[in-house]
Amino acid sequence: MNVFAPALLIATLSALNGCTAMPSSKDPDAVLTAPQTQYDARIIQPENNTVLTHEQLAQKLIDTDVVIVGEYHGHHGSHLLQSRLQTTLFQQRPEQILSMEQFNLDRQGQLNRYLKGETGETEMIEDADAWDNYRASYRPLVEFARRHNLPVIAANAPADVVRCVGRKGPEYLEGVSDSLKQKLPSAPFMDTPAYREKFMAAIGASHQADDTMSERMEKTYKAQLLRDNTMAARILQARAEHPGHQVLHLTGTFHSEDGLGTVALLKQRAPELSVAVISPVFWPSDINQPPLDSNRPKGDFVYFIQPLPEEFRDAEREREAMRARFSRSTDRSCD
Repeated sequence: MNVFAPALLIATLSALNGCTAMPSSKDPDAVLTAPQTQYDARIIQPENNTVLTHEQLAQKLIDTDVVIVGEYHGHHGSHLLQSRLQTTLFQQRPEQILSMEQFNLDRQGQLNRYLKGETGETEMIEDADAWDNYRASYRPLVEFARRHNLPVIAANAPADVVRCVGRKGPEYLEGVSDSLKQKLPSAPFMDTPAYREKFMAAIGASHQADDTMSERMEKTYKAQLLRDNTMAARILQARAEHPGHQVLHLTGTFHSEDGLGTVALLKQRAPELSVAVISPVFWPSDINQPPLDSNRPKGDFVYFIQPLPEEFRDAEREREAMRARFSRSTDRSCD
């Protein structure tokens, strides 16, 4: 799982304004109401404040080449929306590819063996190094693809390579095997200035006098770019191998919201593709102001979900947990 996720998640939760009822262009009586459970999601098209069902959302996406659904990892509202959208998109356009940040490209073979029925689920989880929350969050999506014989793309960069780039810098890639180099993007560190600024703010990096990062933060950022560039390249590879197919890509919202990260790099590589971004927003506590003012740029569509519970209220326990989390990422050698 993305080792940057805790810090990035905290940083992306900007204070939201409150909410007022917003009519749908399709149904003048439709209003935006608060999600009632952690499973619920309220979908909005920000450009005209239209409230949408997931069926209406799918209809708007029927001709889109790449549909990118951002998520807060482990949030049931994100994953239920992804599953419903996957099914509805398939019903109107069966030529579909499921692309997932949650599997790394070096485990594509192990994932393919499961899709072909050659291994069981536990074997796949172990062999493909699936995320800890695979069964609770991603099983329904993979099983839908498996039942309908749809390609599932392990889109992320290898975790060990990302970790070592973060520790040693981009030059680490010079020492990886030729077979792995061929699987990684030819330009693994393509960048956009806006994403750099967002990343710096998210991890708390301070601007230097010359507006550059510290050496350590620069390496960390390069590791993040390797993830985004790899996912963009893998999406394009999947499209090339399956012409005319629609890609449904699942990723942490930091990689896609505001049209940055993977999305910006995908558009740089293939500006002719149509790409739609669907971004999550936590439901605000203040109900006095329209909620979309500060969230309008986050995606072509946004969906409101209930906030996640606080992980900690004891600051010392939180620090201990973070130290343990990051120490586990540094116990393997990059030599």
